[in-house]
Amino acid sequence: MRELTVNTFLSLDGVMQAPGGPEEDPTGGFDQGGWSFGYWDDQMGKAMDDYMGKPFDLVLGRKTYTIFASYWPQRDEPTAAALNRATKHVASRTLTALDWKDSHLLGDDVPAAVRALKAQDGPELQVHGSANLLQTLFAHQLVDELHAWIFPVVLGRGKRLFEAATTPDGLELTRSFVSSTGVFVGTYRLGAEIKRGSF
Repeated sequence: MRELTVNTFLSLDGVMQAPGGPEEDPTGGFDQGGWSFGYWDDQMGKAMDDYMGKPFDLVLGRKTYTIFASYWPQRDEPTAAALNRATKHVASRTLTALDWKDSHLLGDDVPAAVRALKAQDGPELQVHGSANLLQTLFAHQLVDELHAWIFPVVLGRGKRLFEAATTPDGLELTRSFVSSTGVFVGTYRLGAEIKRGSF
């Protein structure tokens, strides 16, 4: 058995679309891309290095896969090496061929395919970006751990981590820190009890 973890950048109002650059994902006329750029510090860099410094495979949606595949194979820093050597499992209804080394399509039944991957021996399964795929993974309770990087910005619109059809779930905070730039980084385990009550 292996776990599936999600690593995502979020605005304070829950938008995860195009944190890395203006042209990253303009879907739906989104024009606020690149909103995470000015908030990076050394503590965040170390946390990302720690997260990606262990063996992992990737589970990616089509758009994130396309963005990664056009960039990381040409890079030679440690992050690129880790991503390039990982096995990539890709959810797509439109791609028929994958050029990035060790990339495989998940097929028509994505929840079943991911469940089968989790049942195998092997390294952790990591999801980066992949907003549409995440809705499926959350709906089928396939996410074990969430690494949420919450940036001190409000974007108003865009793809959100938790959309309207999200299944209720409790989360347990296991680690956290706040960067020098005001980014809250929290690691959560899913599947905790929701502690309902009344005041």
